[in-house]
Amino acid sequence: MNMQIDKEIHTDKFEDNYHRAVVNILFTYGWLGGVTRGQFEKHNITQQQFNVLRILRGQYPKPATVNLIKERMIDKMSDASRIVDRLVQKQLVTRCTNNKDRRAVDIRISEQGLDLLSKIDKEYKTRDMFQNNLTEEEAGKLSELLDKLRG
Repeated sequence: MNMQIDKEIHTDKFEDNYHRAVVNILFTYGWLGGVTRGQFEKHNITQQQFNVLRILRGQYPKPATVNLIKERMIDKMSDASRIVDRLVQKQLVTRCTNNKDRRAVDIRISEQGLDLLSKIDKEYKTRDMFQNNLTEEEAGKLSELLDKLRG
């Protein structure tokens, strides 16, 4: 099914194609969030918690700091400290004092966190969301255009 932004939001009154593109990107952000949200809710985590777990898996076995996590997060408005707190409660990450700097806190993904990501990786493939609507080449071009947009 080919969705067009004009039909989705029931308007064709855009100032120009730049305005249309911005509205379309924002609408698509919400749509994509809705599609992925269910995947994570099955495992009792949020998209932001998933993002933090992925960052920590990328660092593994080295620890990360909250500042490193903040720098790498997709949603820059997220409260990384609070997300880490929730992941500690769920035993998906561990927190301990840095040996070199007692004021710093090291955060590591736990075995339970690695297992959860492995499970999600097996059941959730991003290509499955898009391959009916975009070819691999089109997905690459879309990514290039988004990179270009951000300058």
